[in-house]
Amino acid sequence: MSNKSPPPRPAPRLYLATPIVDDPASLLAELPDLLASADVAAVLLRQKETDPRTMISRIKAFAPVVQNTGAALLIDGHPELVARGGADGAHLSGIAALEEAVPSLKPDRIAGVGGLTTRHDSMSAGEIGADYVLFGEPDAEGQRPSAQAIAERLDWWAELFEPPCVGFATSLSEAHDFAASGADFVLVDDLVWADPRGPKAALVEADAAIKKALAATPADQGHG
Repeated sequence: MSNKSPPPRPAPRLYLATPIVDDPASLLAELPDLLASADVAAVLLRQKETDPRTMISRIKAFAPVVQNTGAALLIDGHPELVARGGADGAHLSGIAALEEAVPSLKPDRIAGVGGLTTRHDSMSAGEIGADYVLFGEPDAEGQRPSAQAIAERLDWWAELFEPPCVGFATSLSEAHDFAASGADFVLVDDLVWADPRGPKAALVEADAAIKKALAATPADQGHG
């Protein structure tokens, strides 16, 4: 290991997951203002399952709105719809889904992955070619690791591996802590959409929380 100080970390950025979209009209109307209010690197479009044509139409409606703000549009699952809808990539769940999707997505589009329950799975995802790994999202039963366990996994990954890591935050304190632990991106969903003040106020606060975490982490200090 070299004693040279690592280069300063880029500022962590937000990754915004939509609610499950059926009729996209109202969300499309508020999205440009919302994305302009904070530093959002990417939007994850979650869709109500239906026929492929309807899902592609939704993606086509979201793609220009998101991409015109400089953010990337990723689709939750359905890598086969990415190119047809004009999205930038797909978020897959688990190693098998990633392996299946990589040939059709790479090198032109993003293949991100979550559902990584072990360190071994995470390393396998990196070897397969994942463009990012997500830690901390709830499983099918709504269970997730403790915030401390998620922070430790992010810290481990950021220390050792090149691809970006994403922390799934359910509170502002998690957003701050995950950014401080080395997350390159912090994914937010209900934290924003369920806020009684409206999503914009919550998104601005989440953005401030992750920026504050970086300010508190000296660039020459190693993680862990």
